[in-house]
Amino acid sequence: MPLPTPGGPILSSPPKVTAPGSIQSGLNSCQPQRPKKRGRPRGATLTWEDRLQADQLIKLESLSRPTGGRRRGWPRLLRSIGVRSSRGLPATRVVWWGADMSSLSRELVFLILQFLDEEKFKETVHKLEQESGFFFNMKYFEEEVHNGNWDDVEKYLSGFTKVDDNRYSMKIFFEIRKQKYLEALDKHDRAKAVDILIKDLKVFASFNEELFKEITQLLTLDNFRENEQLSKYGDTKSARAIMLAELKKLIEANPLFRDKLQFPNLKNSRLRTLINQSLNWQHQLCKNPRANPDIKTLFVDHSCGQPNGARAPSPANNPLLGSISKAGGFPPLGATHGPTSAPVPTPLAGWMSNTPTATHATVSSGTIGLGGAANQAALLKHPRTPPSTNPAIDYPSAESDHVPKRTRPIGISDEVNLPVNILPVTYPGQNHNQAMYSPDDLPKAVARTLSQGSNPMSMDFHPIQQTILLVGTNVGDIALWDVGARERLSLRNFKVWELGQCSVPLQTSLVKDPGVSVNRIIWSPDGSLFGVAYSRHIVQIYSYHGGDEIKPHLEIDAHVGGVNDLAFAHPNKQLCVITCGDDKTIKVWDATNGTKQYTFEGHEAPVFSVCPHHKENIQFIFSTAIDGKIKAWLYDNMGSRVDYDAPGHWCTTMAYSADGSRLFSCGTSKEGESFIVEWNESEGAVKRTYQGFRKRSLGVVQFDTTRNRFLAAGDEFMIKFWDMDNVNLLTTVDAEGGLPASPRIRFNKEGTLLAVSTNDNGIKILANAEGVRLLRTFENRSFDTSRAASETATKPIISPMSAVAVATSAGIADRGVSSVPMAGMNGDARNLDVKPRITEEPMDKSKIWKLTEINEPAQLRSLRLMDTLRASKISRLIYTNSGIALLALASNAIHLLWKWPRNDRNSSGKATASVQPQLWQPPSGILMTNDITDTNPEEATPCFALSKNDSYVMSASGGKISLFNMMTFKTMTTFMPPPPAATFLAFHPQDNNIIAIGMDDSTIQIYNVRVDEVRSKLRGHSKRITGLAFSHVLNILVSSGADAQLFVWGTDGWEKQRSRFLQMPAGKTPSANSETKVQFHQDQIHFLVVHETQLAIYETTKLECVKQYVPREPSAPITHATFSCDSQLVYASFLDATVCIFSAPHLNLRCRISPTSYLTANVSPNVYPLVIAAHPSEPNQFALGLTDGGVHVLEPLESEGKWGVAPPAENGSASSLSAAPPAGASGSEQQQR
Repeated sequence: MPLPTPGGPILSSPPKVTAPGSIQSGLNSCQPQRPKKRGRPRGATLTWEDRLQADQLIKLESLSRPTGGRRRGWPRLLRSIGVRSSRGLPATRVVWWGADMSSLSRELVFLILQFLDEEKFKETVHKLEQESGFFFNMKYFEEEVHNGNWDDVEKYLSGFTKVDDNRYSMKIFFEIRKQKYLEALDKHDRAKAVDILIKDLKVFASFNEELFKEITQLLTLDNFRENEQLSKYGDTKSARAIMLAELKKLIEANPLFRDKLQFPNLKNSRLRTLINQSLNWQHQLCKNPRANPDIKTLFVDHSCGQPNGARAPSPANNPLLGSISKAGGFPPLGATHGPTSAPVPTPLAGWMSNTPTATHATVSSGTIGLGGAANQAALLKHPRTPPSTNPAIDYPSAESDHVPKRTRPIGISDEVNLPVNILPVTYPGQNHNQAMYSPDDLPKAVARTLSQGSNPMSMDFHPIQQTILLVGTNVGDIALWDVGARERLSLRNFKVWELGQCSVPLQTSLVKDPGVSVNRIIWSPDGSLFGVAYSRHIVQIYSYHGGDEIKPHLEIDAHVGGVNDLAFAHPNKQLCVITCGDDKTIKVWDATNGTKQYTFEGHEAPVFSVCPHHKENIQFIFSTAIDGKIKAWLYDNMGSRVDYDAPGHWCTTMAYSADGSRLFSCGTSKEGESFIVEWNESEGAVKRTYQGFRKRSLGVVQFDTTRNRFLAAGDEFMIKFWDMDNVNLLTTVDAEGGLPASPRIRFNKEGTLLAVSTNDNGIKILANAEGVRLLRTFENRSFDTSRAASETATKPIISPMSAVAVATSAGIADRGVSSVPMAGMNGDARNLDVKPRITEEPMDKSKIWKLTEINEPAQLRSLRLMDTLRASKISRLIYTNSGIALLALASNAIHLLWKWPRNDRNSSGKATASVQPQLWQPPSGILMTNDITDTNPEEATPCFALSKNDSYVMSASGGKISLFNMMTFKTMTTFMPPPPAATFLAFHPQDNNIIAIGMDDSTIQIYNVRVDEVRSKLRGHSKRITGLAFSHVLNILVSSGADAQLFVWGTDGWEKQRSRFLQMPAGKTPSANSETKVQFHQDQIHFLVVHETQLAIYETTKLECVKQYVPREPSAPITHATFSCDSQLVYASFLDATVCIFSAPHLNLRCRISPTSYLTANVSPNVYPLVIAAHPSEPNQFALGLTDGGVHVLEPLESEGKWGVAPPAENGSASSLSAAPPAGASGSEQQQR
């Protein structure tokens, strides 16, 4: 008999296995009338989640289906808003309104619900939902259940069903009242429990008197958990959550809720749109229509007064009516969507509708996944902002051609997929809501001063490696800085790569005037590319492979004149480059091959900046020109959708807050008056204007946003900060002086660092407390001292270009603005005050570099995790995605989970070598133990995979595959019994219900957990599968096997694309049990291959080995290796217990850790790391799983901050790198192991 779920409903087990009258039998006998037929109700499908929770499912029965809900107050509501019967309407409207009055009345309720939600009448929304009975808001219901507002829960339910309506309803009310009763008992509030028993539960005694007596007897117990069937009851929170899953299934199966769990797809602010259309129709009927009618009431029909002889404006240019629709194109914003015989004047309602801060759930539970819009232009007009912190309601937009899908109440949830190394995730207990930030969180202290040598014009921090800074200057130089190490990693002077391929105008302009400035430099979203927009025609795209390795990727002759701005975007899931220029156009280019995809024309002046963005699946671009015009474009060559004037009517840049919910712009007029404003996306109007600028700014002011909370701008030789919600200046920082009048600024992604340009051709890095710690992590003092001495001795070299004043592009210079600096987007000014460029001599790092050897415990931080279970060897090891725990799988099929506490010593609660974690188990004391076959589990190949939200782990140890709940350790299901046995598991990056399973019979099975079926079986390997890795960028799966083969499979049709045998080093013979592991680099294009004979980096599209490390004889074999979270390091363990740390770009050895530094002296020589795991957000932390069952966490000393110093690239071989054998055992000793 299945055990009750801890904390769950005690009356939810299948009735056929329980004795009549027991608590566990519950309401299975508490129904008014038992139907004769049993079976699945119509419309209720049993998914795999139902099978997972078989011990909680109810044998649902087919019932008659009463129709409709209660609508007692609805006629009164209709009358209150003036809706009359069809007889009271004008004759011209009777036809359509009178066709189905009841249907239209019902639709009007939905329109009112949407309107009330948008206006934040939250209580009224739910009151109308209840009173009309048209829509059951499952999100609101869930919230009330979680909060334990039982009276409100029952009151809300009463609008849709009563206790005695049917068996489902009876079960729903009983579960709620039973939970309320148990909570009162748990709080030892006997008086309240008795009251609940008499008033709420006694009604069920008539159906099952024995049950009521047994529930009553709980009052006699000091702790109701003494009852055997309630012994697994957990805490209140978990009990409510489990009960809610049960209630949701009952509601979905209850016929009274049919067609009431999904809100209709409506365009945002649909009721406002209808009213607006009515007003425009009334305005067109005016005898003397005014250009800007003043509409003050909706109570009477609109009519314009006599304009005192003024001539009525033409509808074509009427600001209210907007422009006439283009034939065959999308109508202007706010237009009526529908077939018309001729173009008609339409209102310009705004960029976007009133986007609700809370949205209505379209289905019964969970988050809603909405697909692409049926009308993309409409969504550009009405983009939806991300939901607020109030999850109660979710009114969807109709701009979706995907069927809304119901999230599974039990099972693996759909999750947002991020690259493996991008982990800006909020976890329980780590709320990063903006309210937690204060002005002290702003980066205001000068932490670094960098000497660039020429005037920085544009800067951008790497999106993942947050101490890597790109800089573009006024003489065309680009530089790559590691601000943590104070090291300039690379410097490139401007050069046209293929001059012969360039247009004649570009060649001519370079001959006449070789001066070129960087107008914009920016990283791609994943940091694998960066783009440079120059003041002369061209854009150059570089690829970045970590460290100091940047390579030319694309050169595009983009515009006639200057390229004023550049951005990356992902229209149609394809990375593109967006540029704008003096030729008044915006162009979109394929970032892979440079093919031009779109050209947007419509501006009447040079285009100054672009701001690509997306709402749901709709991609669009805002652009600004130097005449102050703002336009918006979809990727369709159908013309602009928006035409507005920016404050200042000159150079303006636009930017969204990090979460995409708020739109800001910053601009400066020709007279020097500057503005930062927030836009009301509903009206296309300025929502607030921030105060604090001087009346005459010297230059175009630059700005940036951070943390969804703060704005910053460079003005008056300082940086000014604002809170987004307050127009008054928050604070200012002068960065210890030396700033230009309008400094260029740029935040890093987390807002902990701020780069600011200086007067002396330099850059200051400002930091907050967290930023200072980040910089110290990457700082090596001894290396910095040597480098500082070298930098001091650098001699200036005057570039031939430095004497040439960099001219602006013709389109802008003709307008007489050459005396004022110009700005690119987000903090990139184009100052014409050119200073001579000083080129620093590169430092000869090879003379001072030395391999870091760690041989003593005092040279690192090491922590062996406490283990009371005496586990056998650790076969698999992984950090949770939150970074707060370590999960291990031992060879005896038992899982071990260590969680770090949050306390004064560990304020972040993340894994660290400085604080001992707790070996965690749920209150039940159960262990996560895999199913094992009759064979010895030590001989099996264990494997596991963790879901992205850390809620589930899929695992196998030679037997069936098990799915565990990480909170309760409960086995949710098992499947796929051997043979064949699973040897490797990997979740699909876009769908957690799809799992790639490597088998010991050399096949790979693509398994859909939700429907319990194998979608595809991949064949090609000749031995067991030992590694699987997905690339969400390339849409491929890479597999590796014990046969030392690599295969690439397409994930669209699961077809084999290419394969290759591993390149075995000469003289190396792998053992019979050798495994090949694979792991993708953060760029999702290269991947790491780990074999006992070598480490290698492969390029996926060609499946070519680009880097290789082969241990020199007689070194020990490699046991395991992994990338650091930022893919800049490779951690590798060896059979002699040595750990080596490599710089990933070249696989150059940079640090070697001897076993004597982390293992005790009395440890057996047979103890060594079998597996190594990297922390998901701390690039210098890793953990080792040992053959003796121990787990060690290793970090560098705080004073060092990192593992050694990267060797110069020239010291390493491009194809192979030999290294001294790891300290420890000799070659003969390895053979004995």
